[in-house]
Amino acid sequence: MSSNRQRAARTNAPPRDIPATGLAAPLNPRRIPALIGLAVLGAVVGIAGTLVQAAWFPGGLLLALLASGGLFYGGRVVMGTQPGALAPAAGWLISVIVLLGGRPEGDYVFGDELGLALFMLGGMVVAVICATMSRSPQPGADSGRPGK
Repeated sequence: MSSNRQRAARTNAPPRDIPATGLAAPLNPRRIPALIGLAVLGAVVGIAGTLVQAAWFPGGLLLALLASGGLFYGGRVVMGTQPGALAPAAGWLISVIVLLGGRPEGDYVFGDELGLALFMLGGMVVAVICATMSRSPQPGADSGRPGK
């Protein structure tokens, strides 16, 4: 009877210890400096993107969004988790919001309202896409094909 208690109720399979993944996983102390570095890099890309999109409107906007997307996706791939994409996105968003505030003289970094709206919305959409995309396949994983 005690062996039946150790087995799962419906499948009659032995219980497994499945580790938590994603945002539910415990924070690894070795990753904290990398996440902070990604957040700082996100702030730098946000500042550079703000200046570039305002200077060369259609091409600069595309360049700024491509750089942001590359950083968000690169953080996701390098870290292998969602926080890898969320850390640079948080740094990017904070820097863009700070630059949006302007100066006491009334000037602000953004060139026009259309560029501002497209940069803000486009960057947030790219960040959400990179943070919620499925896991990329692991290199060297067995494909399960016989004869390979």
